[in-house]
Amino acid sequence: MNLTLFTDYSLRTLIYLGSLEGQQKASLEQIANAYGISHHHLVRVGQRLAKLGLIRTLRGRNGGIELAKEPADISIGWLVRELEENMNLVDCFSGEQMCVIQGACGLQGMLAAALQAYLHVLDRYTLADVIRNRSAFLKLLARAPERLP
Repeated sequence: MNLTLFTDYSLRTLIYLGSLEGQQKASLEQIANAYGISHHHLVRVGQRLAKLGLIRTLRGRNGGIELAKEPADISIGWLVRELEENMNLVDCFSGEQMCVIQGACGLQGMLAAALQAYLHVLDRYTLADVIRNRSAFLKLLARAPERLP
């Protein structure tokens, strides 16, 4: 299963914010530059993360975005479920008759069980687990992508 770029960028945004020390804020521009990704894409990501209550947006001179929850309270499994619009591993998951062997094939059940196992594993982790080594993240994120070897 491939996660969409939207989910990838959402995770990266939360990792960036979670790696900041104290009550520091960041801008979407800073995050886009740190990862070498499109600022335009991050605007949509920021809107969705704010709607989910995961980040706060603050306007003005000292504005930016910050986590609205503690990293330990942000479940990776929940986040993937919220952000991924299509978790259908194969066409027959859609409920429509799309395959001539649908109904006789056992693959659909096996893949459904595999997807549930995948999500169950992600449910065991939070953003805090992802960013355990904050100092390493901060060092890596401080380097502009064009300066990477």
